[in-house]
Amino acid sequence: MISQTIISDLRSKFAEKTWNETFKLVRRCMDKSRDESKPCEPLVRSLERLQQVFNVTSMNTMKSRLEMIAKQQRMGFHTAEATCYLTADLFYLEVVLLPCGGVEEVKVAPHGGSPAPSESLLQLLRLKDFAEFSVKLEGLFTQYNIPGDNEIKLKLFASLQWLGKDLQQMSQLPRVQKDSDPQVDTINNSRIGRLIAGKEDRPLTIQFYTSPTDGLRTSDLHAVVQEAQVTVGVSDVTRKLQTASVLPQPAQLDPRGCPVFLPPSEAPCETLPACFLLKLHPAITMMESFVNKLNQITDVTIPDVDLQWAPLPQLLTRRSSANGQKESMDEQDAVFKVPLPGGVMHSYVLSGFAREASAHRATVVDSIPFTHPAHVPALLELLRHQCAINTLLRSCVTSQGVGTVCDLHHEVLPESETSFSVTFHRPDSDSLAVLLVNVSDSHQISCTLFGGGIQDPSLDEHLSTVMMRCMSIPFTLTTLHNKLEEITSTPLSPLPPATTEAENDHSAPSITTVDDTSGASTTSSQSASVPEDGFSVSASACYAMSVAKSELLPEINTSPAVNLYPFAPVGVFPRWMTSNGQVSELI
Repeated sequence: MISQTIISDLRSKFAEKTWNETFKLVRRCMDKSRDESKPCEPLVRSLERLQQVFNVTSMNTMKSRLEMIAKQQRMGFHTAEATCYLTADLFYLEVVLLPCGGVEEVKVAPHGGSPAPSESLLQLLRLKDFAEFSVKLEGLFTQYNIPGDNEIKLKLFASLQWLGKDLQQMSQLPRVQKDSDPQVDTINNSRIGRLIAGKEDRPLTIQFYTSPTDGLRTSDLHAVVQEAQVTVGVSDVTRKLQTASVLPQPAQLDPRGCPVFLPPSEAPCETLPACFLLKLHPAITMMESFVNKLNQITDVTIPDVDLQWAPLPQLLTRRSSANGQKESMDEQDAVFKVPLPGGVMHSYVLSGFAREASAHRATVVDSIPFTHPAHVPALLELLRHQCAINTLLRSCVTSQGVGTVCDLHHEVLPESETSFSVTFHRPDSDSLAVLLVNVSDSHQISCTLFGGGIQDPSLDEHLSTVMMRCMSIPFTLTTLHNKLEEITSTPLSPLPPATTEAENDHSAPSITTVDDTSGASTTSSQSASVPEDGFSVSASACYAMSVAKSELLPEINTSPAVNLYPFAPVGVFPRWMTSNGQVSELI
């Protein structure tokens, strides 16, 4: 009762006061905090809420807002007339204000450097987008948040600057262009990717992978560029880091096309309690074998205590969830439905990944430690390889199309750490077919069809090209289904009549006559016409039989035994092969 009376009295007392007076009162209360390092949390929250609803219409209110943001980012703050300074150990922000509360200029100055204008921060303050400005400032603070005392900070900051200069020189070394799009070629094929030079308000960034979008021009599809920020982090073990350039001048390439570096005995370096970091944006789901390869390249182990392991598809599903909620694969294999252009719907089941725990155990990696610029090209190639595998598997683990009827069903099974198979039922025949996908690296993906009744290897080459261009399993399978339907619907050329001229013509199809015990002659032709699209049909699919008039019973099958899957090598898919060498139905 007493507390209600006090609150009522306070409301009456401040009912006639302006927001400015209330704001000043809260600030005075904060200044009288008993512990300067730990201000009163309720007062801080009250001040933040007041800041959010308070319109910035004067220089003083803008100063108050900037001071609050600086304290939130653990930065210092002071003013000199119309200029505000937000300070940290290795950089400071200079904001020049106008009398109306507007912003005239924003500059960022690194330690020992002169202030440089920052257009991005200036626009955010002019738009009064303080939330995004705080996010940018937090990233800037993280960029310069180097561990250690002042002496160590300065040494690590200088080492990071030398690393950036060496990476810049490496990116300018000559190479052969592989992609028609120069920017995509630089991102996916350059030894250093697309290097975005670091500035005062932005760290050095490497863009190293983007998936192609050929054939996927839809309104809701956007190519995601995988990138990494180059920074420095604390290490429990001291490492040798460069204190100057480790490239000979001018920079050179060895016979294999790799950059040449100074020998370790000549490379200027110093032992420091830190290492360089590639901070991945977004983080990458990586299989255990790939994580081990990262450690082998850099000789710096990623702490296992920071890694959470799970089956690869489970992590990909979580990160592909559109609503941000984590989806999990239970003991039964999850079914994913993928809508495609033309109203076609595919369903995909990812089986066996959880059972193949040793090969497909994965974790999410957000940063990779390293100590030398020579590590970067090898790290990027390994990351690209994993990104290619993830892109293909993620293309069939979307959660769209739930509850709709599917036209075609597929099962994805792991074959090795870099290959998987897609099994499907051919709609044009009562049989199964298997597409083996082998991802040798991000630049080489091969597709091999088994059990499709197609003999021409150019179909495999065509599917491999489609897969490389679109990096999508559903789109590649759509192409395959269309091609199989086209081949099977192509009418066979009629056989020429068995005449004397044809028998004497060496170019005529070979005719074999088989006499049975009843005197009936059976004539077979093993010739096959080739469809106009260039893909030939196997002999088993085009076997033609003519039977002379005889008294054979109608239920007797005069056709020779035909292997429906003559091109599936023995032992490749043992889980599907029966004792007679044919593909069995999936259980």
